[in-house]
Amino acid sequence: MKTTANPVAGEHRIDTGLAELEEEPGNPGSWLLRINGMQSSHVDLNDPLRLDFEYMRWMAALIEDRWSADDRLRVLHLGGGACSLARYLVAKFPNSRNTVVEIDGQLAVNVREWFGLPKAPLLKIRVGEARAVTTSLTEDSRDVIIRDVFSGRFTPSPLLTEEFTAEAKRVLSPDGIYLLNCGDTPALVNARREAATVAAAFRYTSIVADPPMLKGRRFGNLVLAGSDAPLATGGGLPRKLLAGAMPATLWDDEQVRRFARNQQVFKD
Repeated sequence: MKTTANPVAGEHRIDTGLAELEEEPGNPGSWLLRINGMQSSHVDLNDPLRLDFEYMRWMAALIEDRWSADDRLRVLHLGGGACSLARYLVAKFPNSRNTVVEIDGQLAVNVREWFGLPKAPLLKIRVGEARAVTTSLTEDSRDVIIRDVFSGRFTPSPLLTEEFTAEAKRVLSPDGIYLLNCGDTPALVNARREAATVAAAFRYTSIVADPPMLKGRRFGNLVLAGSDAPLATGGGLPRKLLAGAMPATLWDDEQVRRFARNQQVFKD
């Protein structure tokens, strides 16, 4: 059943501060959501398959490299925002079931109204703290876990640790993928420790990022993936990533472990 979108431009008080919704100039139906001054999400009401944030395109590419469009994916999104990636996966994988965990209850109400999101069970929003919700889930109950939680520019420390990563792995299916959006400074200190933490938990890892980020030339984001099944086996993924609007590099498990060498894992 089609839902009705009702975006309202301007500032809106939410439980965790202030949300700002702005329509993209010259592109009716495209909206940018900021949370407490930081860009959070972009939604194109006319095209759910348009992902404006490059890291979301990279995550989608890793998922699409493993699964076919008719697969019944069970996806846990830690961090909601405007549910852009969940909305994309509903369109790309119509048999998927997406649960979005959002700590801000008022924001969850707003984005459903603003963007006419698909209804449960296709897209369910669960209000709660990401770690608490993850630890409450049963073993082998998700195929993909996407960690995209930020407080300011960085991920809250309880979601970085070896102990939390073990919980995420417990919830994943044997061939599931844990996908992390890692924000870092040019020094890449946190990214190296995150890579070490994920590499200690999973048999296979990969990183996707643009070359300047990997060379430590700017502040930005990289996507880190962990799985007990081989990653990026389709063959065409590196070419697809390089052909994107922001060309990206795919690092394999050996490169990730070299990047993380001698780094201490995060612990509670």
